[in-house]
Amino acid sequence: MRKITRRNLARGGAAGLVGAIAAPAVALAQTRRWRMVTSWPKRLPGPGLSAERIASRIAALSGGRLEITVSAAGEIVPAFEVLDAVGSGVAEMGHTAAFYWQGKEPATAFFTTVPFGLLPNEHVAWIDAGGGQELWDALYAPFGVKPFMGGNTGVCMGGWFRRELKSRDDVHGLKIRSVGLGGEVYRRLGAVAQTTSPGEILIALQSGMLDAAEFVGPGSDIALGLYRYAPFYYGPGFNKPNGTGECIVALKAWNELDAELKAIVTNACAAEASFALAEMERLNIEALQTLTTREHAQLRSFPSDLVAAARAIATDVLAELAARSANGRKVHDSYVAFRGKVAAWSRISTQAVLEGREG
Repeated sequence: MRKITRRNLARGGAAGLVGAIAAPAVALAQTRRWRMVTSWPKRLPGPGLSAERIASRIAALSGGRLEITVSAAGEIVPAFEVLDAVGSGVAEMGHTAAFYWQGKEPATAFFTTVPFGLLPNEHVAWIDAGGGQELWDALYAPFGVKPFMGGNTGVCMGGWFRRELKSRDDVHGLKIRSVGLGGEVYRRLGAVAQTTSPGEILIALQSGMLDAAEFVGPGSDIALGLYRYAPFYYGPGFNKPNGTGECIVALKAWNELDAELKAIVTNACAAEASFALAEMERLNIEALQTLTTREHAQLRSFPSDLVAAARAIATDVLAELAARSANGRKVHDSYVAFRGKVAAWSRISTQAVLEGREG
């Protein structure tokens, strides 16, 4: 047995003290701090909260090894510059929507939603089990980012309008905020489609710069206050039947992560994609009740001739997109083929059940 002496005790104490000091230093050295830029107003119900929850999940699952600071649109970069900011290293992570980048690469629209396209559960099936994720990764590689589904606002509404629509002719000359390929459909219907950022829609409606606006669904729309200046709320949301939120990570930052942290980021995004869709169902139910009672919003269905015209136009828009690039063709063909296959099942499952439930 080693004899305990003052000298030995001092040596042991010094070693223990060094260890106590060194441990936090090692932990601090292993902590990564990332910035996440977003396209959303701060804490916007739906996508804004999805961004914050992803950051919180990653911090918790990693035991603090990866901490992410979330910035609202405009705090570091504007809403429509998130892709460039992440790809160039201004931020390591972003939360946004893929169809904001169709000016850079038209096929990106398929990864948020396209007119008369996949519903939320169908879209998830295409991404996770139908080859969509691999196409998404390849499409985004030239931009220096890796994409994930990072939320979902569910089936969207057609938009808020200042005046009632009686036929397709009533959209002629209408100034409407509509993004993605849905905006192109509105444009070919005769409207003037504009890509106003989410945080600026209300001001544009108030000032008369817009006659109508679509964002997502009741749960998020109510927070923007669009009903104050455009009381007619139209559906169905043929322009945006799904609302996948996109979380992007800079490839440089992604490649520096170990396997465990990569798995944590992947699973945090997947968890939010699932939770957000569930939460938005609840928020949409509650918000729609408030909008139609307390706020006196007027629910309307689009005129049948408008929907029929939009459907025909959408087919042309998607076909033209596919012809613009090889990447566009690959994504288009995969998406349209999957939509064709899933439609047969949806008719005898989801659609039939809903019709049966309603009697």
